[in-house]
Amino acid sequence: MLSPAPEEPLLLAELKPGRPHQFDWKSSCETWSVAFSPDGSWFAWSQGHCIVKLIPWPLEEQFIPKVFEAKSRSSKNDTKGRGSPKEKTLDCGQIVWGLAFSPWPSPPSRKLWARHHPQVPDVSCLILATGLNDGQIKIWEVQTGLLLLNLSGHQDVVRDLSFTPSGSLILVSASRDKTLRIWDLNKHGKQIQVLSGHLQWVYCCSISPDCSMLCSAAGEKSVFLWSMRSYTLIRKLEGHQSSVVSCDFSPDSALLVTASYDTNVIMWDPYTGEQLRSLHHTQLNPPMDDSDVHISSLRSVCFSPEGLYLATVADDRLLRIWALELKTPIAFAPMTNGLCCTFFPHGGVIATGTRDGHVQFWTAPRVLSSLKHLCRKALRSFLTTYQVLALPIPKKMKEFLTYRTF
Repeated sequence: MLSPAPEEPLLLAELKPGRPHQFDWKSSCETWSVAFSPDGSWFAWSQGHCIVKLIPWPLEEQFIPKVFEAKSRSSKNDTKGRGSPKEKTLDCGQIVWGLAFSPWPSPPSRKLWARHHPQVPDVSCLILATGLNDGQIKIWEVQTGLLLLNLSGHQDVVRDLSFTPSGSLILVSASRDKTLRIWDLNKHGKQIQVLSGHLQWVYCCSISPDCSMLCSAAGEKSVFLWSMRSYTLIRKLEGHQSSVVSCDFSPDSALLVTASYDTNVIMWDPYTGEQLRSLHHTQLNPPMDDSDVHISSLRSVCFSPEGLYLATVADDRLLRIWALELKTPIAFAPMTNGLCCTFFPHGGVIATGTRDGHVQFWTAPRVLSSLKHLCRKALRSFLTTYQVLALPIPKKMKEFLTYRTF
């Protein structure tokens, strides 16, 4: 199914924040979140000191990876005369913890924003949501850099944000106030639901690509799965031995991965709650003493866009890339103080953020998916595990379609 083992990830580019504001003790420099827009045309980076950078993708000429050179040149030619997008700086006034782009394209912006911003043209617009230190959520229009809405309700840091992939402009926020909140941006940011039940800070939220489920991870050993239709708790997933801090659904919604301070990633079937696989982060260079017991604590996990790879960032200063059917990493890259990671939506690149406010772009495996995997991905995009098991097909085929054989 996969091409030969990929080479170690290469560092393509590194972005560093400008000089921090002097005496601004209220700001911190961590890059807690990085995000690509779903169409791959923008990159957002919470670079610390209350600033978000919005950068058109591909990067400027000197940073463009070779795999993108031909495409980027042609796209630049296409945009001549229409005005190429420019880098933007969003001053959020508070430390920025979470970032999320809306799906592309979103509904007509005039219907959405006309009341507050009559000058916004009557076209679809791309939106960026930013989760802040004071519990506020600021909503920005990417193309203009305009602040569109300010959502209030959380009582503490908004740690993570996630839009429904369907384009309905439903936004989910996860906060240190131990709640998740559901907002409808089509109704001027109306809060439509508060999800309670976590006993610790909520670190991460992820909506399944089919928009049926929401996963939330807090400083607890269990993970919560919610229905995105009824906003009720479906089940708790229990298997980790320490705080779960990151989660992500596969592109076909058939798998869920969770990452924990216990140094493990667990792969789940979200429909049955079954643990399918556990990926253990062993240290490449164990310390001389055992003072650093949490050195392999995980920070972030994410699926590649075709659903065949995972990327993880841990406190042992490594970015790891895993192939779905293998239990050991296929590639490593050294990175210091990593906090978050995400794949470019068209593959080939991973972006990582660090504690010192830097962003690094790494090469990621490029793979031509097999026909088998493409068929599985297409079927699982609209069939649950139970529906697959009810099909009149051979057992081996059911096992493949439900990722029991990978």
